[in-house]
Amino acid sequence: MVDAVRAAHERFVTTGHAPGRHVRRLVVDSWRRSARSGVDPEFAAAPVDMAGRTLTGYRRQHPLAGAMPVVRDLLVTPGADAGWVTALTDDVGRMLWVEGDGDVRRRVEGVGFVEGAVWREDCAGTNALGTALVTDRPVQVVGTEHFARRVQPWNCAAAPVHAPSGQVLGVLDVTGGSIVASALAMSLVRATVAAVEAELARAAGVDRAGPTQALALGHLRGSAAGAPVDLTAMPPTVPPVGPAARLRVLGAGEPVLRIAGAPVRLSLRHAEILLLLAAHPAGLSADELAVLLSAHDLSDVTVRAEVSRLRRSVGPLMSASRPYRLTAPVPTDIDLVRSLLDAGDTSGALASYPGPVLARSVAPGVEQLRDELTADVRAAVLVSRSPEVVSRWLASDEGAEDWQAWEHLAWLSPRGTPAHARALGRLDLLTRRLG
Repeated sequence: MVDAVRAAHERFVTTGHAPGRHVRRLVVDSWRRSARSGVDPEFAAAPVDMAGRTLTGYRRQHPLAGAMPVVRDLLVTPGADAGWVTALTDDVGRMLWVEGDGDVRRRVEGVGFVEGAVWREDCAGTNALGTALVTDRPVQVVGTEHFARRVQPWNCAAAPVHAPSGQVLGVLDVTGGSIVASALAMSLVRATVAAVEAELARAAGVDRAGPTQALALGHLRGSAAGAPVDLTAMPPTVPPVGPAARLRVLGAGEPVLRIAGAPVRLSLRHAEILLLLAAHPAGLSADELAVLLSAHDLSDVTVRAEVSRLRRSVGPLMSASRPYRLTAPVPTDIDLVRSLLDAGDTSGALASYPGPVLARSVAPGVEQLRDELTADVRAAVLVSRSPEVVSRWLASDEGAEDWQAWEHLAWLSPRGTPAHARALGRLDLLTRRLG
């Protein structure tokens, strides 16, 4: 897949031809914006438009200045062990703080990843930070997905930070090696942004309905990340979910689609298609759907045949035109778990998470959704201050041998308690088993 993306990038920048189906639509759209802005993929360099005392004074007055202690505790400190640097920008993509692993920081300085540099797409091409600003959503950009060749050795994950009013204040980014390409890195960025936004809301005296949440990160990759940070926040109420159709894809049971309360039997393939279309409300072409459904070549004819059979089962829920799309939003049990996580209700999220997304599926698009949700749930567990929440995760098949979670439980539980003893015993067992 990496070679296919590299070849598509080469073809795009040399001929202008549209990339093939192996490149994510998010990335293709960003490449096109970068090209239209005149970014040179060979020589693009993020301009430094602020430095010295001017930058220091600007940072001191910036609304995100007070968020840096949170960012340092949740991302910068663990990044020193994990091998990444953390950057926090303003709303035009200007890097205000760049901190983290010293060796990585020195190396990324060579591509212009420095305080005062502007990493918007129209300046530096496709990158997680700049693309997150354009799309106002969390973005991960891996290796050859970057538009500028000099940045392609790196991976980055970023998410916008909003004021209580909803205004974008800046972007939080981590950049580094292979660990930053993982779903866990993206989840940690999102969790840190949630903590920062909660602190901003608290400081502004914004009263939001919903449960309070204490966010802390005590361990990452088995290493202590320092003292926990407590941030009391009032996240939004979980949005109501109740249109006519609903899709269940979590856990070991068979996938079920309910339309107006009546169950519709689904094959695994049809459940995969419905889930992917639900995750891509703008629709998917036959080529795009084929790539998401199979790691091997899947012909358009096969895709069209499966979609045709699915239409006979779900009727007007599927659009008759192309690209393939759903005619109305179809909420899934994934959405419920994410809503609870966003609301800070990790206990409720675990109770609503019976197991991974379509566990039997080997469709690449489904595997990505599965990995992302599992990583998000796990990240929430690892910042939880509740031994009960951590214990519930450890009681699941996915969490049973999670070293970091057992270590986190040992850290949370008072010495001499059964939970503390059990955690130490399991850590000893895992140590002997893994050598």
